[in-house]
Amino acid sequence: MRQFDVYTNPSKTTRKAYPFIVDIQNDIISDLATRIVVPLGRKSDFKREQLKRLTPIIEYEGEELLLLVPQAASIPTKVLKNPIGSLSHLRDDIVAALDFAITGI
Repeated sequence: MRQFDVYTNPSKTTRKAYPFIVDIQNDIISDLATRIVVPLGRKSDFKREQLKRLTPIIEYEGEELLLLVPQAASIPTKVLKNPIGSLSHLRDDIVAALDFAITGI
């Protein structure tokens, strides 16, 4: 597992609104049984949550999604199987959104 890998949301009940999740946990912390993830939600479903610095727009698989940093959570590592992509090229945007959530800067 690598930081910024993208996975299909393993939850069938929330997959429609949150089709993907992004692993944001640093690879140094790999001995834990959980990973910290942030859901990617369809922009059209989350118009009220759209805050440029906190929930940046991510284009993935031809769709505009919001990185829903306020909904970050941990999930068991064992449910994350076969990453389908990576957002490592958006590292600065993702880290900036996380910093804004934590520090307000």
